[in-house]
Amino acid sequence: MISIYELKPKFQQLLMPFVNNLHKHHVTPNQVTISACLLSIITGVLFYFNYDSRWIYIVIPLFMFVRMAMNAIDGVLAKKFNLTSRLGKFLNELTDVISDTALFIPFTLVTHTFSASVIIFITLSIISEMAGVLAEVTSGERRYDGPMGKSDRAFLIGVISVILLFKIPLEPYLHIIFIAASILIAFNIYKRVLGGLEESS
Repeated sequence: MISIYELKPKFQQLLMPFVNNLHKHHVTPNQVTISACLLSIITGVLFYFNYDSRWIYIVIPLFMFVRMAMNAIDGVLAKKFNLTSRLGKFLNELTDVISDTALFIPFTLVTHTFSASVIIFITLSIISEMAGVLAEVTSGERRYDGPMGKSDRAFLIGVISVILLFKIPLEPYLHIIFIAASILIAFNIYKRVLGGLEESS
């Protein structure tokens, strides 16, 4: 099934000037990773306390794009200039789920019906990333199978924010969107586990 993750190589090519400039100024991949996480937490806190303000729904999709760029930059920076590290691996995986949680939790305030659907969405997102990491432990290959992988979730949240920005009454139906997305995440968990088992056999 198609995932935005498949566009990552082309996206990384577009970011090469930024990568080269960061390396020139001695910025490390871990610094980019930590910065992305801190910005995610700050944005999530702003969202939580301003969920009823229109301006926050301009910030969220813009930041989701910036975060996707930073997530791509740290990886390219590490690989191109041989700056990979064991610490970087831990930071990359842990900060992703921390960032997702910080950015998604405020939607419990926006979702009028069955706000627990957001918690289900967050929980399955974390399990999905854990499945990808465990696949690497068993087979040596990190799994990024879609649908509704990390990039897809960021895109979904961005689209929802844009719709809310234009005051389209989406709130009563948000729980349906999050439940549908959760079903897709459950499917990608299955694919990642199955893929990891097949690669290790």
